[in-house]
Amino acid sequence: MKFGEAIEALKEGRRVARQGWNGKGMWLVLIEAGNAMHKSSAGAFAMQPCIGMKTAQGGMQPGWLASQPDMLAEDWTVAE
Repeated sequence: MKFGEAIEALKEGRRVARQGWNGKGMWLVLIEAGNAMHKSSAGAFAMQPCIGMKTAQGGMQPGWLASQPDMLAEDWTVAE
């Protein structure tokens, strides 16, 4: 599917991935507002909605940004 369709799938609560990604088990998910907190000496702040990536190393990286190849790709799939 195309990138716009992948974004819509994220909004529906589904996970998406690209077939062309080299890392095993990588996928994206929409992290809803309030799902996490930023805590530091500056205070505690509720996180805003963002796209997170489940990395090949098993971590969750919030704030994933699409590259131009990602946006133009048509190999997006739903990762169930």
